[in-house]
Amino acid sequence: MSEVASSYSLAELMVVAASRVFDNEGEVLATGIGLLPRLAASLAMSTTNPDLMMTDSQSFLLSKPNPVSGMKSHAGQANETWLGFRAVFDNVWSGKRHAMVGPSQIDRFGQANISALGGTYQQPKVQLLGVRGFPGNSISHGNSFFVPKHSTRVFVEGECDVVGSIGYNPDRLPKGYSLDDIDVRTVITDLCVMDFNGPNHQMRIVSLHPGVTEQEVRDNTGFELAVADNLGVTPAPTVEQLAIIAELDPLNARAKQLKDNPPGDRRG
Repeated sequence: MSEVASSYSLAELMVVAASRVFDNEGEVLATGIGLLPRLAASLAMSTTNPDLMMTDSQSFLLSKPNPVSGMKSHAGQANETWLGFRAVFDNVWSGKRHAMVGPSQIDRFGQANISALGGTYQQPKVQLLGVRGFPGNSISHGNSFFVPKHSTRVFVEGECDVVGSIGYNPDRLPKGYSLDDIDVRTVITDLCVMDFNGPNHQMRIVSLHPGVTEQEVRDNTGFELAVADNLGVTPAPTVEQLAIIAELDPLNARAKQLKDNPPGDRRG
């Protein structure tokens, strides 16, 4: 068994927790949107799931993840083949993809919003990205969420201002679909790990990060949460995992990702 690290940052704890969503998935296309989710997919590919496919945000496939910092060229990278748009969409439509995305809002159904905030649908207060690929992705393959700052601004009361991706809302299911067809998996935040395996697909706390209380999570969530029967503490990174993360991110760009909640040392 690998040695558990005695000191690690919150960012590293979250990366390791997020990497576990790709365990035992085999040859699926992993898409980590953002630096920390990308590190998580790279860590999984380097440890628990060597069959994971990654495109590194470019068209070539990687047999070994590229670093996310400190890389001035692609020299020495092994690229066996490339992945064109047709192959990407073949993976998407067939369900052979797992995306880890960072929505601006998530509601109790697991519906997500990256489109607009506040105001009305016709005239929002803040215009964001638009729904982008969320509708097609969410109905076609597994999705997980990565939330750097757990708050009621993200985990909103009621529905998202704009419902950009499908969740466990029976009133919004497309014709011919059932709740069993929806695949929203894991939520990683700076406070805890959650899933949708509560009663009637209710969002459920699976583990609390060190030093975080259940009440703290509830106070920062705009809806009721279920709690796993075996609720525990999110496992600490191992020494081996931290070494791989450091190799993937030699300039420690990960430390700059949690702007509103700077990572500090946590003791396992």
